[in-house]
Amino acid sequence: MFSREATMADTAHPYLADVGCAEAFLDKIADRDPTFLSVSEKRQALRMTAHLASRAQAMHARVIACADDVADADGCRDVAAWVAHRTHTAGPNARRLQRLGVACERRWHRVGTALAGGHVSLDQGHVIVAALDDLTDAFSLVEATADEWSAMLARAETYLVEQAADFGPRELGRLAERLLEVVAPEWAEQVEEEQLRAAERRARRRTTLGVRHVGDGSAIIRAQVPESVALRLSTMLESFTNPRRAADEPAADGRRVPYERRLGEAFCSLLEAIDPSRLPLHGGDATTLVITMDLAALVDGLGSATLADGSRITAGEARRLACTANLVPAVLGTPSVPLDLGRANRLFSPGQRKALAIRDRECRADGCTIPSTWCEAHHVDPWSAGGKTDLDKGILLCGHHHHLIHDDRYLHQRMPNGDIRFTRRT
Repeated sequence: MFSREATMADTAHPYLADVGCAEAFLDKIADRDPTFLSVSEKRQALRMTAHLASRAQAMHARVIACADDVADADGCRDVAAWVAHRTHTAGPNARRLQRLGVACERRWHRVGTALAGGHVSLDQGHVIVAALDDLTDAFSLVEATADEWSAMLARAETYLVEQAADFGPRELGRLAERLLEVVAPEWAEQVEEEQLRAAERRARRRTTLGVRHVGDGSAIIRAQVPESVALRLSTMLESFTNPRRAADEPAADGRRVPYERRLGEAFCSLLEAIDPSRLPLHGGDATTLVITMDLAALVDGLGSATLADGSRITAGEARRLACTANLVPAVLGTPSVPLDLGRANRLFSPGQRKALAIRDRECRADGCTIPSTWCEAHHVDPWSAGGKTDLDKGILLCGHHHHLIHDDRYLHQRMPNGDIRFTRRT
């Protein structure tokens, strides 16, 4: 990365000489193998090396904070850009260090001293400075003099630095959320109310959602929504996950299902469980999913179907969606002429769902115990093949087995007790 010999040869200032000595000690440590330390010694080494790394980063941040002249002399945009380029550091990391160093040098001197002495870690320092900066911006929300507010900020800085001895970055962040209640309770309620209003307005302005088709049959959804909306979505998704299995517990076939995947599957189930008739009108009609497929594919369950945006799905998936989605199948004959645009009464009504829940109580797949609340209504005789939406023609299946029953890789048969047994084709 750089020539240490050249650097040491140019060393004239005591600061550089001391840094060179520190590097010499690091060379000595690097030659020692920690593998054979005892458990207690490794425990101590973990703490000491973390402490050392944090102090070194704090010193680096302090140098960055006063090195604008280096960037100017070398024609760089700023010192963070210089550091990123010359030391092969990630740009965002260098800029984050720059912000911390500048904040400590210009205003938060207690934080800077604690960082340099190793009493506050780098991560803790970022949290503390962010909290203090936010508190500084709240001055306009209260009736206080500049001197009163400055004194309060000094108390807040001292308090957070002291708490860093007992709390990690996450816990410090939570303490910072209620910081005014500790250092200035007379202003806390007023500031919190105004900050919450501002945060809610900011969250609404920043709300976005994007869908990017990957091209492998899946799509990536990225969204930024208000916290209350995210919590509501999380609650809904958790209601669709298996209530009898802990996170990452092995599935019935022995495979371990990550919790993130289960949430993804729950999101799909949530969309399919929405009553289409209660959605806003879109293009003059309730939001509807249009699927185009050949008549032979509909009858035989082979081939594929096309969605309105040109995406392709299997005929089995189209038949499964016909059980739960407000789906209009545009069935095509040999000359690809629409024969039938579908019916809207194929979905099981809420009353029928309740009756199915009372009758079936849980998923009707053989050996499955998912309760009826987490199940979907399935047509015994496929609706796409002329089946009726009658109570005696419906059964409850969990999301997993509802997929299997429309998966051509599996055979299924109705057992004498009405349950369905699945067998993978060989």
